[in-house]
Amino acid sequence: MVVCGDDGLAHRLAAELRGVYGEQVTLVVPPNERTAPAPVVGRPRATSAGLLDRMVNAAVGRAGGGNGHGGAGAAAASSGSTSTGGAGEPGRADRVLEAGEATEAVLAEAGVERAGALALVYDDDETNIRAALTARRLNPRLRLVLRLYNRRLGQHIEELLDQAAALVFAEGEGGDASTTVLSDADTAAPALAATALVGTTKVVQTDGLLLRAVERTPPGPGQTVDTGLCTLALLSATSTDPAGADGSEGSGEQGPRLLPDEAEVREAAGRGVVVLEQVSSSARESSVAALGVGRVPPLASLFSRRLRWSLAGMVGCVVALALALSLVTGIHPLRAFYLTLLDLFAIDNPAIGESTGRQILQLLSGLTGLLLLPVLLAAVLEALGTFRTASALRKPPRGLGGHVVLLGLGKIGTRVLTRLRELHIPVVCVESGPEARGLATARRLRVPVVLGDVTQEGVLEAAKIHRASALLAVTSSDTTNLEAVLYARSVRPDLRVVLRLYDDDFATAVYRTLRAAHPGAQTRSRSVSHLSAPAFAGAMLGRQILGAIPVERRVLLFAAVEVGGHPQLEGRTVAEAFRAGAWRVLALEGRLHVSAEHVLKPGDRVVLAATRRGLAELLGHRPAASPG
Repeated sequence: MVVCGDDGLAHRLAAELRGVYGEQVTLVVPPNERTAPAPVVGRPRATSAGLLDRMVNAAVGRAGGGNGHGGAGAAAASSGSTSTGGAGEPGRADRVLEAGEATEAVLAEAGVERAGALALVYDDDETNIRAALTARRLNPRLRLVLRLYNRRLGQHIEELLDQAAALVFAEGEGGDASTTVLSDADTAAPALAATALVGTTKVVQTDGLLLRAVERTPPGPGQTVDTGLCTLALLSATSTDPAGADGSEGSGEQGPRLLPDEAEVREAAGRGVVVLEQVSSSARESSVAALGVGRVPPLASLFSRRLRWSLAGMVGCVVALALALSLVTGIHPLRAFYLTLLDLFAIDNPAIGESTGRQILQLLSGLTGLLLLPVLLAAVLEALGTFRTASALRKPPRGLGGHVVLLGLGKIGTRVLTRLRELHIPVVCVESGPEARGLATARRLRVPVVLGDVTQEGVLEAAKIHRASALLAVTSSDTTNLEAVLYARSVRPDLRVVLRLYDDDFATAVYRTLRAAHPGAQTRSRSVSHLSAPAFAGAMLGRQILGAIPVERRVLLFAAVEVGGHPQLEGRTVAEAFRAGAWRVLALEGRLHVSAEHVLKPGDRVVLAATRRGLAELLGHRPAASPG
C-alpha cells in the first residue's frame, strides 16, 4: 500500500493500514512532515501538552473553578509517550519517502508499479488528480483512492480513470483496477454534527436503508431500555475512566464494549447503550422540504414591523375619514370612501360651495395623502431591498435560543452545516473570512452568520452563545477551536462542546483535560483524520465502507461484504455468523429484518457492523486475536 499526503490524514491512514490490517505501507509526505508525530493505533499519546496546559489553566482561572482537576488532567496529558517508533512498529509505515509532490519519479520510487493500492490524500484536489492520472499510467491494475472535496468532479474522475484502465486490458483482465473518490469532509461531518445533538446521532445510509445509532441512558428502577433493532455498544461504566484512555481501546473493562452479546448486555447494569434504529428513507427529503429552502419569502418578511404599523395606521385614518364624510354629508359609505380616496390622492374635485364640514374633511384627506406618500415610498424601497438581500447573510434574530453555534465554514464546516439543517437543528455560524466557501451555503439555507474572529471578545456573544445548546468548533486551526471552547466554557460552564482537532492524540489530551476541568458538562473532541481514516483504508482494501460512527473514543464501522469467500459467513446462519466484539450481520440484500436462522449463501451481500480489527480479521488481513 502506498499513501501520499500532506496532513494528518496521511499519517492516520498509514497507521490504520499498518496497525489494524497488517499491510506493508509506504508513506510519501513533504519533507517538513517527516518529523510530525504519527498516530499510534490503540495507544493514546499526548502532543502539544504545553499549549494545552497554558490555555486550560487560563480558562479555568477565568471560570473560577476546576483548578485541581484541570491540573491533574494536564499532567496526565503531558506524561504520554512521544516516541514515533521505527519502521515495522504497529501504527508506523514500513517506509517513509520525503517529496514535495507525487511526481512520476516519486511514485516510481514508492513502488506504485508493484503496489496493490494507492491513496492520494493531499489537501488540494488538483494535486490528487494529477498524481492519479500519472499513477494510472504507471500501473493500470492499481486500485486508486482519491481524496476530493468537489463531489461532481469526483464522479467524472472516477469514470475517467476506470475507462483508462479498461482501455489497457481486455474485458475481465484488468483485475481490481477500481477508482474510489472519497471526501474526508463528507465522512466526518455526520459524526461531528451528531455529536452536538442529544438523541439524534450517527446516521449511516446503505442499500436504500437509513440507519441511526442512538445513545440510551441507563434505565431507572423498574424501567427497561428500548434496544431498537440490536445493541451496537455498551458505553463506559463510569464518567471518569480509571484507565485514563477516555473510551479508547486501552480502557479495559470499564471502557466501551462494541458489539456485545446478549449476556454482556444483561450483565451491564448501570451502563448506557448505543442501539440501532431504522429511519424512514424519505426523512431526509422531508426535512429539507420543511426548511423551506428556495421558497419565496413570506409577505410579512418583506416589511419591517414599524412600517407595517405605519401602513395600518394610514389605512385606519382613511377608513375614519370616509365614515366621517358619510355622517356629515349623508351620502352612502362607499361613495364617501371613493370621495375620500379622490381627496387623498389630490384628484381635482374641490369642495367649493360645500358645507364647512365637507371642506375640512377634504383638507384632512389631502394632508393624509401627503403623509401617505413617504410611507408608500418606504414600503417600495424596503420590499426591493428585501428581495435584493434575500441571498445576503442573516443576523441572529432576537430571542434565539436552543441553537447550535458552528465555528468555521470551510470544507468540514460546510458539510456539518448542511447535515445540521437536514436534521431540523437551528444553527448560528461564525466565520472570520468573508470569502469562505461555506457562506454561499449559509445564504442558500438562510442560516444566520456572524462575521468576525471567534477569538475576539464579543463575537461569541453576538452568536447568542449564552442561550445556545451546543458549540461546534470546526475551524482549520486547533488553537482557535480550543481557545473558543475554553472561552465559551468560561461563559457557560455547562455548555455542550464539540471540537474538531487536527491531531487525534491532541484530541485525546484535550478531551481528558476538559472533562476533568468541567466534570458536569459534556465534552467531545473529534479528529477528522480519526473519523475518516477507516473509510479510506477500507476503500484501499477493495471493500465498501459505508460509514463509521464514533463510540466515545472508539469507532464502529459499517461495511457491505459479499458472503462468498468468507468462511466466517458462508454456510452459517445469521446467529452463527455473529462474533461478539468483532462483527455482526445487520442487513441482507437491503432487508433489515432477517431471521437469525437464515443461512447465508455465497451470492448474498450483507451489511455488517464491525470493529476495525474485526473487519480486518474477517477480510483475512490479520490473524484472529488470541483470547485475552
